[in-house]
Amino acid sequence: MSEALTEQKGQRWAISLFTIGVFMAALDNGIISAALTTINESFSVSPSWGSWGITLYTLGLSVSVPIVGKLSDRYGRKKLFLIEVCLFGLGSLLVALSQSFPLFLISRLIQALGGGGIFIIGSSHILATLPKEKQGQALGLLGAMNGMAAVLGPNIGSFLLDWTGSWHWLFLINLPIAVLLVVFGAYFIAETKAPEAKRLDAAGIFLLSLSILAVMYGMTNLDGANLLHSLGNPEVYGCIIFGILCFAALISYEKRVEMRGGDPILAYSLLRNHMFQRTLIIGLLSGGLLAAVIFIPSYVEQYLGVPAAKAGYWMTPLALASGIGAWLGGALTDKKGPVKTVILSGIISCAGFALFPLWVTEKWEFVIASVAAGIGFGFLLGAPLNVLVSEAAKTNKGTALGTLSLVRQIGLTLAPTLYAGFITAGFDQIGNEINSRLSDSGYSEKAMQMIPEIDSSDVSSLQEQIERIPVPEVKTAISDAIHASVASGYDHLYAAAAVISLLVIAAISIPAFRRQKR
Repeated sequence: MSEALTEQKGQRWAISLFTIGVFMAALDNGIISAALTTINESFSVSPSWGSWGITLYTLGLSVSVPIVGKLSDRYGRKKLFLIEVCLFGLGSLLVALSQSFPLFLISRLIQALGGGGIFIIGSSHILATLPKEKQGQALGLLGAMNGMAAVLGPNIGSFLLDWTGSWHWLFLINLPIAVLLVVFGAYFIAETKAPEAKRLDAAGIFLLSLSILAVMYGMTNLDGANLLHSLGNPEVYGCIIFGILCFAALISYEKRVEMRGGDPILAYSLLRNHMFQRTLIIGLLSGGLLAAVIFIPSYVEQYLGVPAAKAGYWMTPLALASGIGAWLGGALTDKKGPVKTVILSGIISCAGFALFPLWVTEKWEFVIASVAAGIGFGFLLGAPLNVLVSEAAKTNKGTALGTLSLVRQIGLTLAPTLYAGFITAGFDQIGNEINSRLSDSGYSEKAMQMIPEIDSSDVSSLQEQIERIPVPEVKTAISDAIHASVASGYDHLYAAAAVISLLVIAAISIPAFRRQKR
């Protein structure tokens, strides 16, 4: 009896440590955005160069996730967790101590390589140690921390920056947390790993890394404002084509490795599994849903008129709702299975995102819509998709979870570019909309002489120009035109998110899934 209680206590400690680790790692991708301008000024670099602090972190996460998942299956999840936390802590220290921008970027990459695998290792450990009826809630807890950290990152970053007055503390704060995770993790986390350990697939790791780096780098160079034109950029199409060719070579190579009885980094038999394929599609779509959240601060500022300094705080209802949704999704997965959970997720998130273009005009309406959307996509953050891929993978759970996380990251990287295209299209209508409304009121030529040349990319600047117009009727007509154009862009964005939710329902409802018992 005492052994059972001790084991149960150890499991609770392990889940708590994984939860803290996931929150810490996920927080660092969003927390830097609050201090990006300050960091750029500190190193005297341009905004385009400064954005590499985020880009390299994203690339590092994308590369490390599937590889760490495989290594944790092979060498042990406890061991890899401790290594990842140490690497993340080292990267955080080096970032804070960086005296030059190149060293800052290298340190951010080290940080990403350390933080990328923590969520996967925690999920794999839960699936390997807990009974099926308890896996959902634990995975939901990890998913809640992952989603809430991503959403709250900018707000927490702003708070720490205001409190400490230095961007260095955004990273130094990770050090005591990392030390505690290593100390308690070494004592409380039980070691688990896959039963077989064959020769490491070094060539597969190289091809996979090359493929991920090329595709992700190409996608980060896409321009949402000029999407079709940016596809003609050699840095975009060249990298994406090269990445696809590397992935094709990887599949061919991994097939031969598997036929010879080896241990491929990405099992060919797993890629042929229909259940796994459909789950990856849903994972890609879930990244697109999460990406829609990125535009909430600009939405409340430009559409609802919230001051820019307070816009980030309006993410809080959605962040809390996504955490609750992830926990509820885990509990529902335990009771009803992942398929029904995903269907319910799609229904709720579709309703929530659809409310933005169809209903929201006031702040209280926005809160209701964002809470519904947060609960909906929160269902997908932890348990149901992880359970589906682990059932498909049988033994190599870390590899399967890593692949799912990579695909979700691709969706999270690609979707903002597409969403930005909707917003740009709406902003491009501002000039014509103003002309049309003023022409209808008979003020056209006279009124257009009252304002400087229109820059549709900066709505706040336009509002400042409008305030200086002396004729109230003209001021009202132009304000209404700008509001209508802005609304058009965001309406299309969140309508697209609602459609993605419907695609999630369609993907999970196909016969291959419906035959699954869970």
